[in-house]
Amino acid sequence: MAQWINDIGRLVIPTPFPVGDVNLYVIKGEKLTLIDAGPKTEEAWEALQSELNELGLTLSDIEQVILTHHHPDHVGLLDYFPADMQIIGHPLNERWLNRTEEFLQQNNDFYQQVLTEFGLIQYYDKVMTRLHGELAYFCDRSLAQEICEGDEPPGLKGWRVIETPGHAQSHIGLLRESDGVYIGGDHLLAHISPNPLMEPPLPGQSERPKSLLQYNESLDKLSRYPLALVLPGHGEVFTNVNEIIPQRKKAQHERAMKVKKWLMEESMTVFDICKRLFPKAYKMQLPLTVSETIGQLDYLLAIGEVSEYKKNGVSFYSSQMR
Repeated sequence: MAQWINDIGRLVIPTPFPVGDVNLYVIKGEKLTLIDAGPKTEEAWEALQSELNELGLTLSDIEQVILTHHHPDHVGLLDYFPADMQIIGHPLNERWLNRTEEFLQQNNDFYQQVLTEFGLIQYYDKVMTRLHGELAYFCDRSLAQEICEGDEPPGLKGWRVIETPGHAQSHIGLLRESDGVYIGGDHLLAHISPNPLMEPPLPGQSERPKSLLQYNESLDKLSRYPLALVLPGHGEVFTNVNEIIPQRKKAQHERAMKVKKWLMEESMTVFDICKRLFPKAYKMQLPLTVSETIGQLDYLLAIGEVSEYKKNGVSFYSSQMR
């Protein structure tokens, strides 16, 4: 049910994804601004109109949309908005919103490379079928304006952009500096730890981003801000930021140490570890579970707890007793 929270409208929109409902927000600034748009489904479109009506608004009242990140449950309904709607977000949204054949081919090539290295190239077709299936929930639009770290979004005086890559390379949050209200997208949730998703190399780069390392850095960054109230992309609003951030980092470190213990007993591939970490989920959620697994290994490599070697193009990881 739609509600006003500190003068910000919260809309709860259904998604076809395991994460469940997504939260959108309406801000009455100089321009009436919608934060995120929801997935491209008729159910979501009807829910958006209904939720706006509960707030005393209509779709025609929306003057611009600002994106926290590019994932389909946050952008898909943009295709239902007027062609002249102002869509604003981080520059790294663009390659996903307005997908070129070149980018799609680069994405395919990237997954062929990493799945080979991870020891699961036999699942390439399955992974790509899953990822391409999600494109049905995306939009085909383009940004009208880009915003980056420290910017004041157009039409939202007193708000500030905070870049928080990790869950997505395009991820940002919006902080109202007067009272510490923070619209955080999927970076910080009360009930679950978001998955730092693997993405292909950024424009001009050759190596994939280390998403979990970025996610941890973004958590540390947020801990330095006086966040009084977080309005997340999923789940309920919360205030106990100083408790949740250490909890998220502690749980992630403990999972990594569990992986290290396995690697002290034998060398393993990413796929070997993925199956052990997620014995049931990996079959249904292979891209997500592989992203989580390589994140743990990136973390262990960064702190010097494991080493990597290659055999026949496949990466193996091991650890020595310290």
